[in-house]
Amino acid sequence: MIGGARQPREDGPPPVPPSHQGCAIRSVRVQLPARRGEPGGEQRAELHDRHEDGHHLHHLVWRLGPGVRVCSSAVLGGGIGPRAWILNAQVPGGYPRLDPDRHLAGIAASEGLTGPGAGLMTAADVAAYTTGHDGGVTATVTTGLGVSGWAAAPDAEAGTPHRPGTVNIVLTLPAALSDAALINAVATATEAKVQALLDAGLDCSGTPTDAVCVAVPEPGPDGGEPFAGPRSTWGARIARAVHTAVLAGARPARDLS
Repeated sequence: MIGGARQPREDGPPPVPPSHQGCAIRSVRVQLPARRGEPGGEQRAELHDRHEDGHHLHHLVWRLGPGVRVCSSAVLGGGIGPRAWILNAQVPGGYPRLDPDRHLAGIAASEGLTGPGAGLMTAADVAAYTTGHDGGVTATVTTGLGVSGWAAAPDAEAGTPHRPGTVNIVLTLPAALSDAALINAVATATEAKVQALLDAGLDCSGTPTDAVCVAVPEPGPDGGEPFAGPRSTWGARIARAVHTAVLAGARPARDLS
């Protein structure tokens, strides 16, 4: 559920408003075996189980630590800048709140996450996340295609009621990227997502609320890798990792649609 990205706060997430401070958020980390094809020693997201306002939900947490910057279209902490964490939170279908950034801040606070971070939301089953790996790149994807369609659509579709959806892609890689390469990485990931959806037999380019986060080390004096297009070294790895993860998530989503 990604709308216009808001400017990140440099002093951490926005405060939770009084009207929502009483909402119970109880989070428990779920210990899972490594996913098939996932390197055992590679850092991966933590899957957490939470109960919130009567709903049983899940969220993924990346604890990035210092020295990492993120390029993101997330509703919380979107843009390019240093980020200490990423959160991908499941919410109920028919999500009623109008303050998703504050809601995400509340979930982040329940996990003890501090400093600037990036937060995404989805009505998809976060526990069914899929991963792809290639040459040090890890793509973690949650796939919900209830509102799938084509990016270039007639104006009449803008007012059509939507079912829950959202394809959220979080990429982590060990190479520093320049600002231009970070933006290029988002474009490459999006191209690979569309390719995977078509390879899964789906007639769509995604959903209207898809989001991408790319987490990389801060660049040194050299400014980082200048390219991340699909024929560059790191861009090719990004494309293959995203394609693998989205294809794995899209096939069951297609069967359920």
